Amino acid sequence: MTLTDYSDVSTLRARLRDFYDDYAFCLDENRLEAWPDFFTEDCHYRVLSRENHDAGLPLGLIYCMNKNMLRDRVTALRETTMFEPRSLRHFVSGVRVMEVQGDHIVAQANFAVMESLSDREPTLNMVGRYLDVLRDGPDGLAFTRRDCVYDNYRVRTSLIVPL
Repeated sequence: MTLTDYSDVSTLRARLRDFYDDYAFCLDENRLEAWPDFFTEDCHYRVLSRENHDAGLPLGLIYCMNKNMLRDRVTALRETTMFEPRSLRHFVSGVRVMEVQGDHIVAQANFAVMESLSDREPTLNMVGRYLDVLRDGPDGLAFTRRDCVYDNYRVRTSLIVPL
């Protein structure tokens, strides 16, 4: 389906919701090797504070400038990083289509990530919004740009898995 096939914005929003749900499921089920498949080769992925975003400062906690950097992050998580096992649940809401230009979609959504460790009560790990640019191509939707702008005052040391 291409953008010209959308009869209204609600159809596109429903498709985006499904895509975002699939993305969250991938991360929640620890299918990290499949995570880069949600992005284009020339993608841009960043996790940054609301303060930096609002001030136009590019510095982020996670900064990947292409799909190979996403793959490297997965390799590092699987092979070199040591951390206590955890379960994550990503909750996505408020999906909005901000703009459609050709095969590009500018969208945003809210997110909350809960974290559960084996010996503790679940905690709110991160909350914020996704600011996205997606491409609608023959293989479906893919992120060309994803900025995960978090509202947290304090970032837990457990920001390990992508948002």
